[in-house]
Amino acid sequence: MTEGRGAWPGRITYLLLAFVLLAAPLLPLNTVPRPYATPDVLLAVTAAWAARRPDTLPAPVVMGVFLLADFLFQRPPGLYAGLVLMMTEWLRRRSLRLRKGSFLGEWVAAGTGIAAVGLVNRAVLALVMTPQPPLGLTLIQVILTLALYPVVAGVAHVALGLRRPAQGEVDALGHRL
Repeated sequence: MTEGRGAWPGRITYLLLAFVLLAAPLLPLNTVPRPYATPDVLLAVTAAWAARRPDTLPAPVVMGVFLLADFLFQRPPGLYAGLVLMMTEWLRRRSLRLRKGSFLGEWVAAGTGIAAVGLVNRAVLALVMTPQPPLGLTLIQVILTLALYPVVAGVAHVALGLRRPAQGEVDALGHRL
């Protein structure tokens, strides 16, 4: 299947946004540990991108970004990246159905994927007896990421033009989206 040139601006935009979201938590703005968990903004952005424009988010890009995140955030390499890749592929398969549905359906599908990534990651780490933060912090992070999804989707729609393709929409080369 031949890919059109229209996918490259979306891929480059995603990569630039991902690198900004990876670099921001690494800045030494506050060296005191927080007693609370923050939402995983990169996961929410990736879920929104996979649900809305899966044609511009190939699997190697997702795997590369999240493998880099695993190394930078000192997580077990490949586990979180593999789970996010499975989530994006699941959302990619559902994208035609999500296109026809409402935003609530998209939010539920993306939320299911986000919750599965967080909880399966925790279960696998528990299975191999890796030290983890308390369960409450993991649940707070998942809930905050779920709550952040509509904001991420709205900002992506308004600022980046990331919208779901219309029924029967084609790219510049005439391929169906």
